[in-house]
Amino acid sequence: MSPPVSLAPFRPRLLTAVRGYDRNRFFRDLGAGLTVGVVALPLAMAFAIASGLKPEAGLWTAIIAGLLISLLGGSHVQIGGPAGAFIVIVYGILERYGLANLLISTACAGVLLFAMGLLRLGRLVRYVPVSIVVGFTNGIAVLIAASQVKDWLGLDIAKMPADFFAQLSALGANLHSFNLHAFALGTACILGLFAWPRLWNARLPARLAVGVPGLKQASEVGARVPGPVVALVTLTALATLLQLPVETIGSRFGSIPQGLPAFALPAFGWETVKLLVTPTLTIALLGAIESLLCARVADQLAPLPRHDPNQELMAQGVANFVVPFFGGMPATGTIARTVTNIRSGATSPVAGVIHALTIAAVVLVAGPLALLVPLSVLAGILVFVAWNMGEWREFAHLRRYGVHYRVLMLGTFVLTVVFDLTVAVEVGLVAACLLFIQKMGALFRVEPVPGDGAQLRYRLYGALFFGAAAKIDAIVETVENAAQAPDVVLDALQLVHLDTSGLDALRQLHKAVLARGGRLRIDHLQAQPREVIVRAGFDGEMAQRLPSPEVAA
Repeated sequence: MSPPVSLAPFRPRLLTAVRGYDRNRFFRDLGAGLTVGVVALPLAMAFAIASGLKPEAGLWTAIIAGLLISLLGGSHVQIGGPAGAFIVIVYGILERYGLANLLISTACAGVLLFAMGLLRLGRLVRYVPVSIVVGFTNGIAVLIAASQVKDWLGLDIAKMPADFFAQLSALGANLHSFNLHAFALGTACILGLFAWPRLWNARLPARLAVGVPGLKQASEVGARVPGPVVALVTLTALATLLQLPVETIGSRFGSIPQGLPAFALPAFGWETVKLLVTPTLTIALLGAIESLLCARVADQLAPLPRHDPNQELMAQGVANFVVPFFGGMPATGTIARTVTNIRSGATSPVAGVIHALTIAAVVLVAGPLALLVPLSVLAGILVFVAWNMGEWREFAHLRRYGVHYRVLMLGTFVLTVVFDLTVAVEVGLVAACLLFIQKMGALFRVEPVPGDGAQLRYRLYGALFFGAAAKIDAIVETVENAAQAPDVVLDALQLVHLDTSGLDALRQLHKAVLARGGRLRIDHLQAQPREVIVRAGFDGEMAQRLPSPEVAA
C-alpha cells in the first residue's frame, strides 16, 4: 500500500514574523512600506497600460494581490503585484482570447499555483536551468521595450499587434506620425532614470560638502527618493504647464474610478476552461518562476529566515484567484520592489501590507491627478524597467560557457521573441533534458580489464540508463565473436545508477553469455543498482547456467 501524499501546511510567514514585534520594527516597516508603495504606483499603471488593460487594473492588482501575498506568503519581505514579465503574456492572451478569458485563465492559474504549493512542488522551479531563465528573461525584456516604442515616439497606432515582427512592421508604417514632444518626454524620462541614482551615489567633493550647509543631508534624502516617482511628477508637471500636445492617461482612458472595484464573477464553463489550458499554464509557470526567483534574491539580500517556497506558491495562488473577480491582472513577486523594500529597512510582511494600503490611499485620494500623466513618460519608465530586467552581459560572456548553455540560452531567447514564453520554456526544457541525457550518456564508460582468455573483465563507470545502455552492445559483440565460451565479470564499484533500460541491456548481455556457455557475474554492486537487480529478480537469473552445446550433444 503506497504511503499517503504529504501536503504542505498552510502557515503564512506573517504569523512567525510578528513574534516579538516592537515599535522600532514597526517604524522600519512603515518607512519601507511607504517607499515601496510610492515606487509601485507608477509601475502598476504602466504595466497595465502596456498589457492592453486600463490603468486601474494594475493599481487594484497591486493593492489586492500585494496585500494577500504579504498576508499569506512565505517570505518576510517579498512584495507582490503586477510584473513587467507579464506584459507580453497578458497582451497576447487579450489579443487571442479576450478580457473575459484572461480573467478566467488568471483565476485557473491561481488554483494551479495553490495546488503546486499544497503538493510541495515549490522546489521544482529550481530544476529550471539558469540558461533558460536568462534566455526568456532577456526575450521578455526585448518584447517589453518593443511594445513601448509606439508611446515613446508618440505614434498614431490604434492598436499594436501582439506578434513581434508585426509590431516592427506597424511601427515602420506609422513613423510619419512621430511626435517630437512625446519623444522628448520619454527620452528625458529614460536619461533621468539612469542618471538619478548615479547623481546621489556619487561622492561629493569634501570642500563642496563643507561649504554648503545641509548638502550632505540633502544628498541622503535625495538618494531615498525613487527615480520613477521623480520622473513621473516632474515630467507630468512640465507637460501640463507647457500644454504639450501628447497623449495622456486621461485622453486615452477617460477616468480612473476612485471607489473600490466591484466584485464580479466572470461567466465561464468547463468547455471554456479546457480551451484556456495554454494561457493558464503560461500564467502559472511564469508566476511560479518569477515569485520563487524573487524570493531567492530576497534571501540573499536580507538577514532574515529563508522563504518557504510552498507557502509562497499558495499565497500567489490565492492572490491570482481573487484578483480577477475585481478586474485585475496576473500577479507575482516583483524583484525591483522587493529589493527596494529590503533596502528601505523592512523586517516583516507588515511592510508589504503598508505598501498595498499606501497605493490604495493614493488612488482613492489623488486618482484624478494620474489622468495628467503622459503615456510617453510611462513608456520611458517601462523601457528603463526592461533594460534593468535583461541580463545583457550574458551575451558578451557566452564564450565562457559550453555549447549546451549557449544553445539553451540563445534558443530560449529567440523562441521567446519570435513565438511566446510557453513555446520557449517548453522547447527549452525538452532541449535541456536531451542535452543532459547526452552528457550523462557520454559520462558512462565501459573499460576492459586485462585477464586470462577464459574470462572477460570490465569496469563500469557512471550511470547505466536508457541514454547509455547501447554501450553494453560492445561487450555483447565481443562475447559473440569470442573464440571460446567466455565468462564475463563486471566490476560495478563505480556504477552509481541503474535504470530498467540499463537492466535490460545487462539481460541481453546475460543471454549472449549463456548462449555461448559462459557465465555473467557482477561484483561490488552499490546500493541503488543492487536494489534494481534484486527487485527485478535478475540476481536469480544470473545464478542459472545452461549447458554448453557440446555437452547437450
